[in-house]
Amino acid sequence: MSDREAEFREFVAARMEALRGLAYLTCGDWQVAEDAVLTALAKLYAKWNRVDNPEAYARTAVVRAAIDETRRPWWRREQSRSHAMPDRTLPDDATGAVDERLRMRQALNGLPARQRAVLVLRFLEGLSVQQTAATLKCPEGTVKVYTSRGLDALRKILGTEWEARHEAAA
Repeated sequence: MSDREAEFREFVAARMEALRGLAYLTCGDWQVAEDAVLTALAKLYAKWNRVDNPEAYARTAVVRAAIDETRRPWWRREQSRSHAMPDRTLPDDATGAVDERLRMRQALNGLPARQRAVLVLRFLEGLSVQQTAATLKCPEGTVKVYTSRGLDALRKILGTEWEARHEAAA
């Protein structure tokens, strides 16, 4: 095995789970996320010696692949039903944190792909406005607008859901 391959394998081993999580939060489907990561890593491997910042390249390629996948026509896209939430309220116990993550993922899935990508990059990956703009190749103003609109939409989605849950409990 060459040094090039060893470096690439180490990179993949260290970043695979984080890239899968980023892809899942961008597109909302584990199978699509896996495909997006593998596509991005294949592109990265082909350019491994020429890429100055493999972390940034991989992150950008994963987000783009996940967004592109959501733009495919509906007749070519497989639908996963595993993300549906149960209709009943779960009791308060150790699963509360899991329930909250699932609610957030479901709310994120209700956003347009670009808004979702901006929110994931900004708040979960911790990128700045400038880094997010560079990753998505769009103006910084667009990132700011998508951030504002995405957060407003999440507040409406989660606020309505919160009110409905508490009315049902009363």
